[in-house]
Amino acid sequence: MHLYMALAALGSLSPTLVSASPLALQHGPKYVSHQDRLSGVKEAFQRSWDGYYKYAFPNDSLQPISKTYVNDRNGWGASAVDAISTALIMQNKQVVQQIVDHIKTINYNQTVKGGESVSLFETTIRYLGGMLSAYDFLTGPFKGMVDDASVKKILAQAVSLADALSVAFDTPTGIPINDLTFNGPNGPVTSDEATNGIATIGTLILEWTRLSDITGNDKYAKLARTGENYLLNVKNPEVGQPYPGLIGTDVFVQNGTFADGGGGWNGGDDSYYEYLIKMYLYDSKRFGDLKDSWIKAVDSSIKYLQSHPTSKPEVTFLAAYNGAGKNNLRFVSSHLACFNGGNFILGGLTLDKQEYIDFGLKLVEGCHDTYLGTATGIGPESFSWQDSKLGNASNNGAAPSDQAAFYAKTGFWITSSAYILRPEVIESYYYAYRATGDTKYQDWAWDAFLHINKTCSAGVGFSAITDVNAANGGSFYDSQESFWFAEVLKYSYLVQAGEAPYQVNAAHDNQWVFNTEAHPMRVAGKPI
Repeated sequence: MHLYMALAALGSLSPTLVSASPLALQHGPKYVSHQDRLSGVKEAFQRSWDGYYKYAFPNDSLQPISKTYVNDRNGWGASAVDAISTALIMQNKQVVQQIVDHIKTINYNQTVKGGESVSLFETTIRYLGGMLSAYDFLTGPFKGMVDDASVKKILAQAVSLADALSVAFDTPTGIPINDLTFNGPNGPVTSDEATNGIATIGTLILEWTRLSDITGNDKYAKLARTGENYLLNVKNPEVGQPYPGLIGTDVFVQNGTFADGGGGWNGGDDSYYEYLIKMYLYDSKRFGDLKDSWIKAVDSSIKYLQSHPTSKPEVTFLAAYNGAGKNNLRFVSSHLACFNGGNFILGGLTLDKQEYIDFGLKLVEGCHDTYLGTATGIGPESFSWQDSKLGNASNNGAAPSDQAAFYAKTGFWITSSAYILRPEVIESYYYAYRATGDTKYQDWAWDAFLHINKTCSAGVGFSAITDVNAANGGSFYDSQESFWFAEVLKYSYLVQAGEAPYQVNAAHDNQWVFNTEAHPMRVAGKPI
């Protein structure tokens, strides 16, 4: 029997009622723990890990069909490091020990041959984030699972990695260059790129600040904060800030001005906005200015970017933009952007703003519709729609003729049909559930997990697929990205789980905050 068949049979088992926390009992929702579903997600994790460990470890990523590996993240064992916080939450001691033993051996000053190109952004969120989360967990709720000497070595390795990456910030402005080259005679060097994007600049501040707070060395936080300041205080707002709080995408490294005024909540921009509110959650005393920028961004998004398809005007998406004004809106979105509902909800919880929670729930509904609309029950990589209020403007075209019927039924048409094991829709279900306690979001997450499990199970693991709207997902890419372990499996697990200190809390007692790769980190300020 295939695993997905076994999982599908689990839905009839009884859930267990659990309370949230003493505060949540008074002020927040109660939660339901589905032990059967948790077991199903654990099985999927173990199957994925076993395939990786047998055929790909200690390399980066498993190719589950050909039973080999690819070093797509420099050969430091991305899937292992990215999996550690999920393995800890599942209390999978054997896998945790295997990963810890590996982390201790990594040489972050040297990549595998052919893997010399290093992304500051990807390395920060996967490797640095994974190790810092492991350190926080192993000195906190999971203390004792690993010996103290190994825990100290994890932190030492995080410092070693950050030191190697620090060359990225050696620019006239302090804005980092994202693409680095390792293995040269003089150590890591930067590329000659003229610009960097707001996501790759603005998605460092949590990890690098956390490293400073743990070690007591503020140089890491200062490096990340310098680039962040250029995003918070746009030097040429006539170009780089089309709407209050909403900024362009690319910034010139040499002088800190914006190269464009296009952006939104899609890839390349997304996690800049995500971290604005998460840094306030991390420490409200130090990062009030980031919270203020987040409020401006979400208020502008609701006012200017809110959009409803002509065929389903009850559905809510956020448009992208190429500058200010209705004629510069782009009615496109993506699986990546579907984190936005969860981020609005988190901000609403943090700031006691019900209107943000309510709007976030609408965005979650819209992304849920992208899953309901396809043949596989999985949402596409990217999609478009025709705005119901703009009329026949040049930037508001109708659906392609071959997707007109599909658009009439679903409220979107597919512009990229792949699914590469992305987490964002289930991530937003998680935040919706933790905010409301409404078990429909658990059911939505379970349905998504079952569909992914059914369609993406391949060889000795799980694979990205080419077409979510084709029978059986079209064909396989033979690719199991490391964020499958870090994000999809973690959110699929946590949304079905009971209370724990690292769960998102609706009663202003958030002791942890998740980085964009879903690695939980202990907050530094007073829990809010």
